Amino acid sequence: MTLHKGWIRECRQCVSPHFNARPDDEVSLLVIHNISLPAGQFGLPYIDQLFQGCLDIQADESFCDLQGLEVSAHFLIRRDGELVQYVSCDARAWHAGVSSFAGRAGCNDFAIGIELEGTDSLAYTDEQYERLTQLTLVLFDAYPMLNRNLIVGHSDIAPGRKTDPGESFDWHRYRASLVTE
Repeated sequence: MTLHKGWIRECRQCVSPHFNARPDDEVSLLVIHNISLPAGQFGLPYIDQLFQGCLDIQADESFCDLQGLEVSAHFLIRRDGELVQYVSCDARAWHAGVSSFAGRAGCNDFAIGIELEGTDSLAYTDEQYERLTQLTLVLFDAYPMLNRNLIVGHSDIAPGRKTDPGESFDWHRYRASLVTE
């Protein structure tokens, strides 16, 4: 995988309008999330539509709370390992909401958001862990402030408000995969 001007060339690009400039051009945190629309259902077009601002809220009764929501992430890793990019890594995606890390508020300002298609309680796939590892190593190369200690779950930066990526995410497996020679 290669990164050029904040975009991974070897992935599907599905550009979101929900982003803006980073205030300090800093990337120093990775935030791992999960998402499924509707909850617990996979492989459907609704995540792309949500991040692009064109979700038909009448497609499922659970979507009623999503009307007018402006949200995005930099990446989505689907269950089969497909990588989708919505926002350049050099821009601020709107994934973290009200958040703080190490005493700094507004994690969107300095974080890259990676969504895993999944739920808090269902195991993620081998393909997702493999793609997440590949992506993380490319991001480490491109953004020298990033390292294994600057990767958190959404629940870590928005405790009490968010629970993802949930107890089903194997942090040990993921961190162990990031050891480079």
